[in-house]
Amino acid sequence: MATPPTQTQQEQQQSNNVKPGLRKPVFTKVDQLRPVTNGHTLVIKVLDSTTVLQKGRSLSQHLRHTRIAECLVGDDTGTIVFTARNDQVDLMKPGATIILRNAKIDMFKGTMRLAVDKWGRVEVTEPSDFVVKEDNNLSLVEYELVNVADE
Repeated sequence: MATPPTQTQQEQQQSNNVKPGLRKPVFTKVDQLRPVTNGHTLVIKVLDSTTVLQKGRSLSQHLRHTRIAECLVGDDTGTIVFTARNDQVDLMKPGATIILRNAKIDMFKGTMRLAVDKWGRVEVTEPSDFVVKEDNNLSLVEYELVNVADE
């Protein structure tokens, strides 16, 4: 005959079943973005969207449908180019307010590009009332990789 579990065994089982609590997102502003960083959560407005690559099913049935658009997005501190891929392209309509979760900064020809990969999320949210600061475009700043010699 099995003995009933003790109080401490029950507490251990309950603590093992509890999932860790989700962290509250820390929202970042565009002017705080730095090259080759990730894990950013931003609320941005779409200013412009331009499709730069569209290939796939029209050429061959065996190719996956690929769409890439470069979208100028921003908030009240500045603007940056966001690279939208596939389903993200449909969400990036000019004037839309978007929440980017787990976004990263990719470097393209020495300039910063904002992107969301499969680990992140792009969500359309209700329109916000901030005015986008269009004269501070972080994608126009060119960065150069400098190797520091060890002495």
